[in-house]
Amino acid sequence: MSIRTAVMTALLGVALATSAQAQSGDVSGVWQTQAGDANVRVHKCGSQLCGTIVSLRDKIDPRTGKAPIDDKNPDPKLATRSMIGVHLFFGMKPTAQNAWSGQIYNADDGRYYASNVSLAGPDTLKVEGCVGALCGGENWTRVGR
Repeated sequence: MSIRTAVMTALLGVALATSAQAQSGDVSGVWQTQAGDANVRVHKCGSQLCGTIVSLRDKIDPRTGKAPIDDKNPDPKLATRSMIGVHLFFGMKPTAQNAWSGQIYNADDGRYYASNVSLAGPDTLKVEGCVGALCGGENWTRVGR
């Protein structure tokens, strides 16, 4: 086997493995939000999808000089909790291959929204939130497994 054939075979193997991961719904890993302000660990929990904030770009809230808290949450008991560990996905059930629907928590306003999440490639997670028929979304990038 020539070097060129060996390299092409290896590249094809990597491409097929990557494609198989995306097709099999390998959504587990750490994903960075489109704005780059948070990293979220996403994993399957039973038949559902779970997502939890594991790190923040800004370790200190400039308004308070302290670690960021969930201060937009309308529940006073939750409004003082650290943003690290906040669960974002609720009732995220599979709707198709590599796609889930449920609710997402938006820490920017402390509200829950109907949500669709789909694996758009091996390293791209499309996250969409909806209010009625109005939807907006962003792409998260995988930064770790």
